Amino acid sequence: MKLSLAIVALALAVPTASFAQDSTAVVSNGEYPNTFSSGSANVSPFTNKSKRFNDWAISFGAGVPLIQSADLTSIKNGNGKNLFGYSAYISIDKAITHAFGINLQYDRGETRQGWFNTKNAAPANASAYQQVAARTQYDAITLLGDINFSNLLRRVDNHSPYRWALHGYAGIGTLAYRAYQKDEMGQRMVTEIKPFQLGSMFAQAGAGVKYKVNRRIDIEGRLMYGITGDDEFDGGGNKYSAINQREEQVSDNFFNATLGVSLKLGKHESHLMWHDPLQEIYYKLDVLANKSQDIEVCKKGDLDNDGVCDDWDRQLDTPAGARVDGAGVALDTDLDGVIDLYDKCVTVPGPVENQGCPTTTPPVTGPVKEDVTTMEGIEFDLNSDRILPSNTPILNNAVNYINSSNGTYTVIGATDTRASDAYNQKLSERRANNVKNYLIKNGVQSGKLNAEGRGEKDLKYPECEPATKCPEWKNRANRRVYFEAK
Repeated sequence: MKLSLAIVALALAVPTASFAQDSTAVVSNGEYPNTFSSGSANVSPFTNKSKRFNDWAISFGAGVPLIQSADLTSIKNGNGKNLFGYSAYISIDKAITHAFGINLQYDRGETRQGWFNTKNAAPANASAYQQVAARTQYDAITLLGDINFSNLLRRVDNHSPYRWALHGYAGIGTLAYRAYQKDEMGQRMVTEIKPFQLGSMFAQAGAGVKYKVNRRIDIEGRLMYGITGDDEFDGGGNKYSAINQREEQVSDNFFNATLGVSLKLGKHESHLMWHDPLQEIYYKLDVLANKSQDIEVCKKGDLDNDGVCDDWDRQLDTPAGARVDGAGVALDTDLDGVIDLYDKCVTVPGPVENQGCPTTTPPVTGPVKEDVTTMEGIEFDLNSDRILPSNTPILNNAVNYINSSNGTYTVIGATDTRASDAYNQKLSERRANNVKNYLIKNGVQSGKLNAEGRGEKDLKYPECEPATKCPEWKNRANRRVYFEAK
C-alpha cells in the first residue's frame, strides 16, 4: 500500500515538471529590481502570460505530528503522555498568480498516542486505564490551495526587497493508514484503511512562513491541521470499543509541524510567488521620472519663437507671426521671394516691390531671363529619391509657375557628399527624373522640361566636404532638386 501511494504521487508529479516556463530570461545586476524584489527589469504590463517568471517548484520536508483530539491522545484530553511521532512530505507546487497556487502533496508519517511508547513493554504496575498505547502509520495525498498572503496584502515602497512571506494552505485528499494497539497482551493491528475509498477522505489546512535563501531555494516552517473524520485513527479499535467511548468526538485530528525546503524550477531570475505587481508599478514610475530628468529638449532654446528649436532651426531670425515649415523656414507658397507673412497675393507670384502681387504691366513673353529659378525646400531623405509629402505644395506651385512662363527648364538633381561619385551621380539623376515626371503628371508640358543629375558636384553648401564637417540640416539642403532656365 505504501509503495503504491508513492508511485501514484510520483506519476502525478513527474509530468508537471516538464511544463516549466520557457521564455525571455530576466537578468539581475544587483540593483533594483532584483531577485528579492519584483524580479524583473522589463517594463511591460504584469500578466502571467508575459512568461517572465518561474512558476514551478518542488518542496519537501520533515516534522512531528501530534494527535490533538482523540480517545488516546496527548494534547486535548490528557489520555496519555506526550508522545511524538514523525512525518515527511514532498509536493509539486504550481503558481497560478503572484498570490495563488496549487500544490499536489504526498505525506507519510507515524503518530504515537497513549500512555507509553509501543516500542516498550506495557507497564505491569499501571492501572488498566493506563496500560494502552497505540501508533498509526499513515500515507496521504492532498491537493492544496496555496494563498500568498504577503503578496495579496503587501503595500511596500518602491525600493523594499523582501525575503519573508506568509502562506495559507487548505485542501482535500485521500488518507490511508494502519493503526496498531498495544497492551499487556501484546501489539496488534486494529484498523486498516485503504486509499481512494469513500472512508479515506481527508482534509488539512494550515499556514507556513517562507524565507527566501536565494533565487532557487526557500526554507519554510509549516503548521498543518489534519482532519481524519475517523474515530479509529488513534488506534482505539472499532468505533464501539471501550477506548473509543472515552471521548465524545468522532474525528481523530492531529497537528503536523514541519520544516521544509522548496526548490524553484525554471531558468528565470525570479519565481512568480515572490513577485509583487505593485513594486513593478512603483519601479516603472521611478524609471519614467528619472528619464524625464535625463531628456533635454531645445538645449539652445527657440530664439525667434517660431516653435522650432534652434538645434534644427535653419532660419533663426524668422519674423514674428510668420508660418514656418518643419525646418523653421518662413513659408513662401508662391515662391516669389516674398514670405506669406508679407505677401499680399499668397498664391500668385509677384515682385517684391509690389508686395508679392503681379504688376499691371503686360507679361513678358519669350524665354525667362533668369539663369536659375530657385525653389527652396525640395529636399530628399538620405539615400532616397522619393518625393516627400512636404515637397508636394512647392511642386504644385511650380506647375503653375512653369505653365505661366514661355521658357523651358532643366530639372537639376543633387546629392550630399556621402557615398561614391558614381553612386551619387545615379541617385541625383533619379531625383531629377522623379520631379520631372511629377510635374508632367500634374499638367506641365513635357517639352518644357529636361532632367539632369549633377551628383555631389553642385553643393548648396560647398563647405560640407566631407559631410561630417556640417550639421545634418546643411547636408539635407545639399540633397535637393532645383530648376535652371534654358
